[in-house]
Amino acid sequence: MPETNPFRGSRFLLSVARLGQLPDDRQAEVAFSGRSNSGKSTALNALCDVRTLARVSKTPGRTQFINLFEVPQGGRLVDLPGYGYARVSESTRRQWDGLVGGYIKSRANLQALVLIMDVRRPLTSLDQEMLSWVHARHKPVHILLTKADKLSKSAAQLVLTEVRRSLVRPGSEVSVQLFSGPKKIGLSDARAAVAEKLGLEK
Repeated sequence: MPETNPFRGSRFLLSVARLGQLPDDRQAEVAFSGRSNSGKSTALNALCDVRTLARVSKTPGRTQFINLFEVPQGGRLVDLPGYGYARVSESTRRQWDGLVGGYIKSRANLQALVLIMDVRRPLTSLDQEMLSWVHARHKPVHILLTKADKLSKSAAQLVLTEVRRSLVRPGSEVSVQLFSGPKKIGLSDARAAVAEKLGLEK
């Protein structure tokens, strides 16, 4: 029996450059965040089974807005600007930090964060900062270790084990999995995790 994808049919809603432009309602939101070039847009497209839902740029750091996508069964997926890319001005970096940090720290609709990390470079200092922000709000985090196809199965499994071990902390709700959009590694598990965070029916 083929898998039912609760995110098939998701569509772009709007882009915002300021927090005040976000929808003023109670729709549940799951946000996607990660270092630039970690595979965030590719992961979103794979989850929704739409190749062009989130724009995949060859230039890391291109996305400067919060992009929102409506899910057919209810709720929204939120694509936050990538962080950590060096070739942007300091003023632009501060703007992005304020936008992303403000959303994570204050958005009432936020139910959970999906944190995207390249399996070859996990848990950077910026990733740790993002985890601290979300932990302070007592929101669950699901980590996708993307580009898992770039490592051998044994090497990828070792990274997964190490990341899980390093994230053990009292009071936090953090889950971690291997993922590759192009190779569909962990795709079903990722869809199930995000659907559960949005409160969608199974």
